[in-house]
Amino acid sequence: MRKLNNCELKRISIEDFKKTKKNPIVIILDNVRSAHNVGSVFRTCDAFLVEKIYLCGITAKPPSNDIRKSALGATKSVSWSYVKETINVIKKLKKEDYQIVAVEQTENSTFLNDFITKKPTAFIFGHEVDGISQDVINMCDQVLEIKQYGTKHSLNISVCAGIVISKCIWFCLLQIDKK
Repeated sequence: MRKLNNCELKRISIEDFKKTKKNPIVIILDNVRSAHNVGSVFRTCDAFLVEKIYLCGITAKPPSNDIRKSALGATKSVSWSYVKETINVIKKLKKEDYQIVAVEQTENSTFLNDFITKKPTAFIFGHEVDGISQDVINMCDQVLEIKQYGTKHSLNISVCAGIVISKCIWFCLLQIDKK
């Protein structure tokens, strides 16, 4: 086996990326304190053709050197908006018929392996220590949890976002008619 060089990967341009049909997933970052996590989520959203990212509350927003370091240019390709109140984004997306899913540990959460959706979905990821506020969870249609087996009870939010987005692209959303 030979490792491919960047030219052989045939990456599309930012202009072509913006014209490409996106997967019906929206990401909401609710008070994510680490700009490095924000940048990593941008990069993941670029890799999986996510529709949009909403940055809410204290979440860092571009331009930011710390976001830039981990996003590697994805802030220029992925559509994003800053909205101070997460609840306002949820209300907007519900009117557009998105399923709203918090990624959090709660009573009666659905484990990722059991999660199925056939409609456009917005996933909410929260603060690295405090998670997603109860007020936001109360507005969600569902709560999704990644089952963990070790001594730790949480994953880094950018890792969590990568796992959830990847699983949903490949197993959940394949049946959606992408307009």
